[in-house]
Amino acid sequence: MGGPHSIGIVGLGNISRAYLETLEGMPSIHVAAVADLDASRAVEVAAELPAGRALTVPELLGDEGIDAVLNLTVPGAHAEIALAAIAAGKHVYGEKPLAVTLEEGRAILDAAAAAGIRVGCAPDTVLGTGTQTARAAIEAGSIGVPTAASAMMITPGHERWHPNPDFYYRDGGGPLFDMGPYYIASLLHLLGPVRSVMGASVRPLEERLIESGPREGERVAVEIDTHVTGILVHRSGALSTLTTSFDGTATFAAPIEVHGTAGTLAVPDPNTFAGEVRLFPRGEADWHAVPQAAGYVDSSRGIGLLDFLEGAGGGSGRATGALGLHVLEIMVGLTESARSGRWVEVQSTPEVPPLVPLTDAAEWRSWAGA
Repeated sequence: MGGPHSIGIVGLGNISRAYLETLEGMPSIHVAAVADLDASRAVEVAAELPAGRALTVPELLGDEGIDAVLNLTVPGAHAEIALAAIAAGKHVYGEKPLAVTLEEGRAILDAAAAAGIRVGCAPDTVLGTGTQTARAAIEAGSIGVPTAASAMMITPGHERWHPNPDFYYRDGGGPLFDMGPYYIASLLHLLGPVRSVMGASVRPLEERLIESGPREGERVAVEIDTHVTGILVHRSGALSTLTTSFDGTATFAAPIEVHGTAGTLAVPDPNTFAGEVRLFPRGEADWHAVPQAAGYVDSSRGIGLLDFLEGAGGGSGRATGALGLHVLEIMVGLTESARSGRWVEVQSTPEVPPLVPLTDAAEWRSWAGA
């Protein structure tokens, strides 16, 4: 694609600020235009950008000067925007999940393949030093043969802090589709692709009370299950147990633990880029910290977009659409299994992208053109 890369951003909600902060001051990235359903928001954001323009979505997609679209819309609109961008001949990098339904996710990748378009998908947190250092330790044999993992995400729900939490309780939301991609993507980097899943879920509350912001005191209807747990059978033979919940308060459990024949590894929160990786080798008396060994140092949201635009780790970068589809299929499979009580086979078989070498901020900002 060559640089500088001219991108257009569709969707200017809370997450857009994090992306813009990462992209700020990078000569290899030119944010040419922004669009949002709230036109005033688009005007406000465009005013903060060098030569940025506030456009409608059709105008942005039709702009021949834009190479790639950064899709930060709500999950229910991910497929619509991605497909329209592909039809307009633009590469697409989107927030997670890739889409709300498996049919939509497959349609995105099929359309992209037919058009010769590249697709990338968050999360990119797993490219930081937390997950990548843990992966390097596993690949170095520090826990022997990996046999199992547990992944745990327990919170009371996002209505505590989000001013408009409605979409978290509709199709495409909930703890699994909202937070699950971080944990599942990390498990894929650590243990490889998944071949089958079994899930169970419950919905203890029919309404949620907004606790902050201008809508404080309003109630939101809950349309999806808010506590989801499941078993992931990796093609490597390892088993992962995943729990995502908006119905708890706290937990002592590590976000992710990976167990092997020679030790156990504690992995930091996959919704962050860094954090301490700890190892408890078999035969020793306690945990010890694992030095940083891989990943983008001091990275933040948007590093996956930079990795994607530069084609790092392969032609499509590491946060690939194929991996995004696999994450989506796992989540859909868990949901289907929870309803049917049966195992669900996972059909997609993506390649897990290569390990991120330990890359300090000065280096990745350098290859990103800063």
